[in-house]
Amino acid sequence: MEIDFTPWLNMALRWLHMITGIAWIGSSFYFVWLDNHLEKPKDPKKGMSGELWSVHGGGFYHKQKYAVAPEQMPENLHWFKWEAYFTWMSGFALMALIYYWGADLFLIDKAKMALSQWQAIGISLAFIVGGWLVYDTLCKSALGSNNKMLAIIWFGLLVGAAYGLTHIFSDRAAYVHVGVIVGSVMAFNVFMVIIPNQKKVVASLIASEAPDPALGIKGKQRSLHNNYMTLPVLLMMVSNHYPMTFSNPYNWVILAGLALVGVLIRHYFNLRHKGEASMFLPFAAAGLFILLIIFAADMETRKRAGFADVSADFVAVQAMMEKHCVACHAAVPTHESFDEAPGGVKLDSEALIRQHAPRIREQTVTSDIMPLGNETGMTEEERAALGKWISENTGKN
Repeated sequence: MEIDFTPWLNMALRWLHMITGIAWIGSSFYFVWLDNHLEKPKDPKKGMSGELWSVHGGGFYHKQKYAVAPEQMPENLHWFKWEAYFTWMSGFALMALIYYWGADLFLIDKAKMALSQWQAIGISLAFIVGGWLVYDTLCKSALGSNNKMLAIIWFGLLVGAAYGLTHIFSDRAAYVHVGVIVGSVMAFNVFMVIIPNQKKVVASLIASEAPDPALGIKGKQRSLHNNYMTLPVLLMMVSNHYPMTFSNPYNWVILAGLALVGVLIRHYFNLRHKGEASMFLPFAAAGLFILLIIFAADMETRKRAGFADVSADFVAVQAMMEKHCVACHAAVPTHESFDEAPGGVKLDSEALIRQHAPRIREQTVTSDIMPLGNETGMTEEERAALGKWISENTGKN
């Protein structure tokens, strides 16, 4: 009995990443909501800055917040940290399994840069570590006291990183890497700032000393930053399912726009929780989303116009399949990375090619996902000719 452990490990890591991510995001959203709903205490205790009564699951809850710390250390104190740590560790392990172990197929695009596996991994790690160092430096600089200006500069730097990554790695890998940069910043905020500051406050309480209020302020700032980065990073993590975004010639612009949509949505809910929401924000987010759809469609139309004269008959299409596809997508694959046709898609007969034509179009024409890593060197003209044949012979426009 032979077992291919790689897909099982992929599933386990992805499942763990999803579970821990839900736990982390849920607690993050809840505490921001809680902060925005706190009321002035009716019977305040020393250091207490707000309280809230709520009901859930058949019970009543009374939450109290201390701006710095209570007078005495509580006997039992719950720390919200492992959700963030396991989300990052499982996510990084998943990325390493897919994009580092399978760098030649999923990370490297030799039409952009002819990188070796280790060169590509080194560049990837440099962007991830560099992202945290730049962000952390910004927060500790004079800009750290101006959240709006810091957010604008950080957003601009991420757009620049997106532009650079889409010109180095495969388009799909570039999108995921921007997400990893942002997700790493969020996790390192917890590991390097929020939890250490909380531990210092606890140590002060144990030593019967007055905690430094600045520690809580800094931790709260990083927590707020995480709150606004959450929706964009979620989009980037699922972006590989939507090739119409990353396969566009201006994919970095589309990514920036979609991230901004997420920020607008998050800002709307944060203001709404304070009773300050304006309907301008959701309408602005919807309008921007529609503009991005129109922009992406226009870029795709312009791209197709450049190959308006190409054509292909089935003989030419079958030759393309033989050259670029059947090494993997065959009853008996000859590609060293696959024992079975990926996704069960076989393209080694006319009937199968016609059957899977819509899927071929999505993966090879609409996007450039296939061939993986474009290791066979499929040209844009071939993709255009293939797309035209599919449109003319299957009715899939």
